Amino acid sequence: MRLEIKVPSPGESITQVQLANWLIEDGEYVEKDQEIAEIDSDKATLSISAEADGKIKISVETGETIDVGAVIAIIDTEAKGEKKTKAKTEVKEEKKVEMEIPKKKNNAKEKPSLAHISPLAQKLMQKNNISESELIDFFKSMRVSKKDVEFYLSKKDNYKTTEMANQSWGGTRETSRSKMSTLRIKLAERLVSVKNETAMLTTFNEVNMSPIMNIRKQYKDFFMEKHGVSLGFMSFFTKAITEAFQHFPQINSMIDGDEIITHNYADVGIAVSAPKGLVVSVIRNAETLSLAEIELGIKTMAKKARDNKITLDDMKGGTFTITNGGVFGSMLSTPIINPPQSAILGMHNIVERPIAVNGKVEIHPIMYVALSYDHRIIDGKDSVGFLVKIKELLENPIQMLFSGNDPVTKLLDL
Repeated sequence: MRLEIKVPSPGESITQVQLANWLIEDGEYVEKDQEIAEIDSDKATLSISAEADGKIKISVETGETIDVGAVIAIIDTEAKGEKKTKAKTEVKEEKKVEMEIPKKKNNAKEKPSLAHISPLAQKLMQKNNISESELIDFFKSMRVSKKDVEFYLSKKDNYKTTEMANQSWGGTRETSRSKMSTLRIKLAERLVSVKNETAMLTTFNEVNMSPIMNIRKQYKDFFMEKHGVSLGFMSFFTKAITEAFQHFPQINSMIDGDEIITHNYADVGIAVSAPKGLVVSVIRNAETLSLAEIELGIKTMAKKARDNKITLDDMKGGTFTITNGGVFGSMLSTPIINPPQSAILGMHNIVERPIAVNGKVEIHPIMYVALSYDHRIIDGKDSVGFLVKIKELLENPIQMLFSGNDPVTKLLDL
């Protein structure tokens, strides 16, 4: 029986995808539910799994743009092949794979392989007496295909010379060209449209991170022991935002035609750097979550994004977004709004700087924060007030327990 493998629909509005990568070789024996390919849509990277055991025949090349529902491969279910071990097929769990690898002529004992080497690549390696370590050193990769071995054979003589030349960049007139992914193309279109279709402005402030850093230093071990997740900065910022929304609800609004929609909940999008680009996963009803629940949600989404396992449902909606350029060392930036939202908060790196405290100059860990907003719906005083409220909440975290109000005035019912 010949079973067709078709491109699944990533979403209602998506009609075309790009075949990003084949995870198997043409002619390889695959097993049911084994991941065989990755596709790029204009929203996310998704994987395709084999629907049955058999020998696969690939009909679409990597990088091709194809219609949803198109046939990309055929599985011959009557073909016989060797069953793979569970550890070998479950790449998603990143388990080490032990297999026989080609021996050198001196019969020196080799260590178990840690790379994913396809059957066709193994045969070619044995034929040409190539060790796994040579290939990994050459490619700096932990996945080796037949094409990799063939490329190595054609380039190995010049490898050492090329490696030395690469240590000093430049000196040639060469260029390289690569096709943009569907995700990157869509992202570029959205960024340009935001600039053209919104009246975007950015306001800035600075936050003294000493109080939060002191809390983390004192309680991080207890927090990890009780909740099983690290206590990071992002949960404090997320909580501060949800409390500040109560004072400035227009920040949590959006334009729909000639109407303004104000959300009575906070679905906070967290921008995460993934292999295919920046993706925004959403923490639903963040206003109802504890710091531990927020941290757990962020950890789960970040892992899914890095592993290209994030789904469209994970990214749908969102009433506000946080992006953290500080993890890359950014001191200051103007983040771009994630439409149809009306505002986005940018976090940056933390640097010790001199500031005035009670008339004295002291050194404190300071973070610059930025709020980009759509001036069509948010006035300047509200954007500034919102960012100031976030600053107050972060510098006095106890206020988060009192809806952003001063504990004493709350106690006195003032």
